[in-house]
Amino acid sequence: MSDDSPSPTASRVSQRAAVWQLRTRRLTFADVPLVMGILNVTPDSFSDGGRFFAPDAAVEQGLRLADEGAAILDVGGESTRPYSDPVATDEELGRVIPVVQALAEQTEVPISIDTSKAEVAREAIAAGAEIINDVTGLTGDEAMLEVARQSEAGLCVMHMQGTPQTMQDDPQYDDVVAEIAAYLAARDSALTAAGIDPERICLDPGIGFGKTHAHNLTLLADCWQFHRLGRPLLVGHSRKGFIARILGDKEADRTAATLGISIALARQGIQVLRVHDVQATVDALRMFAAAGGLGPREQARWLRVAE
Repeated sequence: MSDDSPSPTASRVSQRAAVWQLRTRRLTFADVPLVMGILNVTPDSFSDGGRFFAPDAAVEQGLRLADEGAAILDVGGESTRPYSDPVATDEELGRVIPVVQALAEQTEVPISIDTSKAEVAREAIAAGAEIINDVTGLTGDEAMLEVARQSEAGLCVMHMQGTPQTMQDDPQYDDVVAEIAAYLAARDSALTAAGIDPERICLDPGIGFGKTHAHNLTLLADCWQFHRLGRPLLVGHSRKGFIARILGDKEADRTAATLGISIALARQGIQVLRVHDVQATVDALRMFAAAGGLGPREQARWLRVAE
């Protein structure tokens, strides 16, 4: 899926999705990405595992992220870091449902449930969630499709090669962009054929999920190409291991590096950025736009698409 054009903007403008329909509301995209704040209610997530494991701490953090400018709160109760252990359904429910319910009662920011289990998704939606964010692309639980169809939730469909337990063993692609685009297109077609409203589907290339460092960098550089699929794009790159590899220091603070990637993705018109550091990302995007962003001509094109 290569493109030799030195400036891909003109070819991608007509395909960039302008809206994402959630369960009860609609998100509209303009000239900079919306920020999805990560809320891991886990003891073992790779970056902040354990910090917000207690329900009260998780709710407090979720409200803080909302105050900082998060447009979506993504609540997850099972780590999907490489080689992580699966969590039983009852355990995951106990972690996330009280947090989703409390946040839904205390903020207007839409809540996403980060799960691949249909029962967890169903209960989270009943508690007030608006989005199902499934790292398996709705293939990990055969009941998930029916939950998605009945709930009419917004869906985030991600690509992953393998499972969290196997994905980093030896990921291989002949053309990582083309193969992931083909997978996402196939999942999109399967979901729409099953009766899912196309406006409810968002696509995620799955940075770090069954990709080498080189694969991740190629995907980030060519992420604009996925606009051709005609759906909103979500990218989760925050604090991931390939950043430490590029920086040459496993112990380095990855905040600034994550912001650098966020601006590169904003330049490509990506609609949603999933990050830990919401305030820093919101501020960086605000200044990116204020300082010219894509430039007046390109910015005007994005805005016309979004109207």
